Amino acid sequence: MATSQKLTEHFLTCTICTEVFDKPCTLVCYHTFCRKCVVSYTKTRPEAISAKSLLCPFCSKMTKVSAPERPVEEWADDVKPSFVIQGLLDSFGPGSKDTTHCSYCKEEGETTPATTWCSVCDDALCERCIRVHSRIPSFRHHDVVDLCVETKVRVKRKVMCKVHKDENIKYICKDCKTAVCQTCCTIHHRKCDLVVEIESEIPSMKTELRRKKEDLLKKQDEMKTDIGKQTSKVNEALTHYLQKESNIKSASVKAMEVIKVKERKLLAELKEMSDKHIGELKADIKSGEMSVQMYQQQAELLDQTLQSECDMGVYEMYQGWEAGDVEAVGVADVKEKGRIARIMFRQDTDKLSRALDDLQLGEIDVLYEDVLDLKATPVLQDTIDVLDLKVTPVLQDTINTRVAGDMLREDILDGVVVVVNGTDTVVVTDYSNNSVKSFYTRNKQPCHRRLSLGGPPWGITQLKDNQVAVTVQGTRQIVTVQVNPDLVLLSAITTSKQYLGITSLTPSTLAASSISPPCVDVLGMTGHVLKSICPGQPSRNILKNPNFLCTTRTGNILVCDSGSKCVVCLTPEGDVVFTYSPTGDTALKYPRGITSTSTGDILVTDSHLHRVLHLTESGQFVRSILTSQDGVKYPRGVCVGGRGCMYVCMSNVVAVFTLK
Repeated sequence: MATSQKLTEHFLTCTICTEVFDKPCTLVCYHTFCRKCVVSYTKTRPEAISAKSLLCPFCSKMTKVSAPERPVEEWADDVKPSFVIQGLLDSFGPGSKDTTHCSYCKEEGETTPATTWCSVCDDALCERCIRVHSRIPSFRHHDVVDLCVETKVRVKRKVMCKVHKDENIKYICKDCKTAVCQTCCTIHHRKCDLVVEIESEIPSMKTELRRKKEDLLKKQDEMKTDIGKQTSKVNEALTHYLQKESNIKSASVKAMEVIKVKERKLLAELKEMSDKHIGELKADIKSGEMSVQMYQQQAELLDQTLQSECDMGVYEMYQGWEAGDVEAVGVADVKEKGRIARIMFRQDTDKLSRALDDLQLGEIDVLYEDVLDLKATPVLQDTIDVLDLKVTPVLQDTINTRVAGDMLREDILDGVVVVVNGTDTVVVTDYSNNSVKSFYTRNKQPCHRRLSLGGPPWGITQLKDNQVAVTVQGTRQIVTVQVNPDLVLLSAITTSKQYLGITSLTPSTLAASSISPPCVDVLGMTGHVLKSICPGQPSRNILKNPNFLCTTRTGNILVCDSGSKCVVCLTPEGDVVFTYSPTGDTALKYPRGITSTSTGDILVTDSHLHRVLHLTESGQFVRSILTSQDGVKYPRGVCVGGRGCMYVCMSNVVAVFTLK
């Protein structure tokens, strides 16, 4: 009884009238209401009437009706309840009343045994009440059955025709796919070819439902197995997390132990020198005190001589003073060489800063997986992002970079692709609007975010996970931004130069390019210049206007120089690996963006020639992979992302090409 009551209260009650469902109907949004309730609500909403649809009071979704020409009061007649709601009603609703006692007598507070069941009234009746029931003219044709003492179970539910209220539904019109009574067959379905009795179709229906049930049970077992696997993965992930957490703490403890050893050594050295210095100073004090005492004694002796009446004594004291014997009695003020004059602690903050920048406890690597298709052929994780540069690129999408808040025409310079929760997020720099923008898809809808900066941004590079670094030319800063895909400003590093291009070399070092003077600097994460690379100086300046950078898979730096019209590959130590500056048809006119793929191939944009070049890892020309005929116009930055895509930044759009 408690279960039946809870089901009735929580699942079988209409939220409009707060009563148990009366002729329930389930709308397309899967919300269920009484037919009269949803019709009454629909009649109060003009937009639903004009749309010829039932309006859900809960979520406002429209449900089209099968016969909109009929009166509004009849719109919900053909909307069936879900089989789950109907099953609950059959099992626990009014149709499942107790057949032990008379329903009418029970309402009067009596417990009279029931002998008969009326399937139309859905009530159990005693002998007295059934006699009253049969005398009512409108109840005379109701279907009633006797209840034996041994069988107190729910009687089979009779469904009455909606049009002909006194007739049971006994037939199915397969042509119209509807259940009808005999009169309906005669009037409305006499031209239909397949009108059969419901009972004749029950075996095949049950067979199909049993098959559906088996499929559901199979899916249930598969889901239970999958849940078990996921539970194992959760436990494994927790164990893995605890182990990695322990490793990180262990590495931190070891690093702190090394620092503590250095601290103890430095403090011991300081104490040793301080003790020696203080000892020398105390010895000086002791010597001075002795001198004070001796001088006092000599002064007293002189005083006694002066007060005496002995002239010879005065003469002898005077002779001794002239000879220096009296002064010699004092302690000599002689300082040893090599004495400590002062102890100082000289702290090399730059060296300490570089050491802390280079201090790495480890790295957190995250592998993302797409939605798993168990029927698909497994693909190695390392090969998912590999571009097939031999195929012809196909334009898949064009991202419009104009967003709310832009005051000027967009000027997109550079971009990267960051994977956030398995979703590719394109992050670009907008020079004109002093902002960084992100573009992504959520619930099959395009979305974007915008982060304003204090000056015009130029280059961008991914640091780790979902963090990027951006050069802000006007303010001489490098800012770090977290991509969630919301854009959150994490820090701003002030630099000594105005940097344009930027690329991440290691977790603790960056490379950034400057045009005044033309060079590529290797920086720590605090902005400290670790090394400045100016290849060819002083005899020949290879770099004139290095404005875009990227890092190769071997850790070298690729530089696009629009002044020298070349691509230069440098080692972090400053050595030139190769220089690409051909003449003729393959010559560069105004190189801008550059990127390197996981296979080592190099992609370079030429803004004035409206093309993207493909170079080998050693700097050899392969082909113009994209031209103006492919829709490329004044290309700037270029980057590659997941699922075999190449992203080309242009003035106000980002073109997305697939190479699979």
